[in-house]
Amino acid sequence: MLNLKPPEVSSGLLGRKFRLNPIEFLCQLAEKGDITTFKVANQRVFFLNHPDFIRDVLVTNAHKFIKGRALQKAKKVLGEGLLTSEGSFHLRQRRMMQPAFHRQRINQYAEVMIQYGERFSDRWNEGDVLDIDKEMMRLTLQIVAKTLFNADVEDEADEVGKSLTALVEMFQYLLLPFLDTLEKLPLPQSRRFRKAKASLDAVIYRIIKERRESGEDKGDLLSMLLMAQDEEDNSRMTDEQVRDEALTLFLAGHETTANALTFSWYLLSQNPEKELKLIEELNRVLNGRLPTPEDYQKLRYTEAVLAESMRLFPPAWALGRLAVEDHEIAGYLIPKGSLVLVSMYVTHRDKRFWQNSDEFIPERWEEISVKEASNKYIYFPFGGGVRRCIGENFAWTEGVLLLATIARKWKLQLEPSQRFAVKPMITLRPKYGMKMRLQKRK
Repeated sequence: MLNLKPPEVSSGLLGRKFRLNPIEFLCQLAEKGDITTFKVANQRVFFLNHPDFIRDVLVTNAHKFIKGRALQKAKKVLGEGLLTSEGSFHLRQRRMMQPAFHRQRINQYAEVMIQYGERFSDRWNEGDVLDIDKEMMRLTLQIVAKTLFNADVEDEADEVGKSLTALVEMFQYLLLPFLDTLEKLPLPQSRRFRKAKASLDAVIYRIIKERRESGEDKGDLLSMLLMAQDEEDNSRMTDEQVRDEALTLFLAGHETTANALTFSWYLLSQNPEKELKLIEELNRVLNGRLPTPEDYQKLRYTEAVLAESMRLFPPAWALGRLAVEDHEIAGYLIPKGSLVLVSMYVTHRDKRFWQNSDEFIPERWEEISVKEASNKYIYFPFGGGVRRCIGENFAWTEGVLLLATIARKWKLQLEPSQRFAVKPMITLRPKYGMKMRLQKRK
């Protein structure tokens, strides 16, 4: 017989914590058990905090769930892109896009990642204090535009970056009740939303138009999207469908990696002995030269730094699934229409699975591989199951090679006045920015 109700959190605690500090709220919830429930307005929410339960929802019974309310609302920005689409349409789009992320093609992208990282950091000056979070956003935006769409958006990077940031920061606005009505009113939020969306659309539709007119196959994702045909009816993607996928990759393909790199620089600045080990590896493998794509497999400690950064500060800090039918987990009934939440941030710091779970210890990845930890679902920064991030290998390659390219030349020191806290939005960002002083390595 099912136990219909797992431990429920009082509405008072919910009101104070979940809206103001969702991460703190979920951490407190995890202490009450591996499955708890609460309500947000009229929405029943179940929070799952055990790897077996997470696998159950993301893999074993994924067919019983669709994306949560947040990403459904995100269609206002992303349309029917890979992140928001469902069912057969999602599978069709993923099949068409998958060849762009094969290992051989990512090795070609790696050349661009290294070149852009070197060119970008060559503009830095000794002693400068920079907003490293903004610097990483600009860098990864240029890389995703060049590698996936063969487009140089350097001159437009600031405008595109501001528009993307505006959309990310307005994510809570997308969740407001009666959004369709609010959008029609002359409210500041509505105007800002429309302006940011229009700015991004202008850039992306221009890139699509130029490629269609040239008819050239550049071997990148954009060419594949424009030329791909549906196996069933031989139809091609419309400009709108291509736009949706392009904008999804613009957002997901630069925002997450930029945040992972920003937190990596922060953690290295706070752990000089770990930074020293990183530099020792770079000196041994590179001997003063630029990395090459072939060096990726040799930079094991560099990869461990990135893996550990994403364990402590996962760029995607939580995800939600909406139950489309009743489902049982651990003897509890999750009714159809309920929202299920899992949190990378909480699970990645669970003391049952990680020794010294709040400490930055890249060496732990010498004892367990990323693949093994991911298969156990004690570590899932890229999600899991059929909705696992299509760009995971791209992100690992970019993160490792950019860390190596920049760290071999520059030491980044946190400014003493810089406050630190996290800001959970669509992604996990540093709440107060990340001002760091540059010091050239001898």
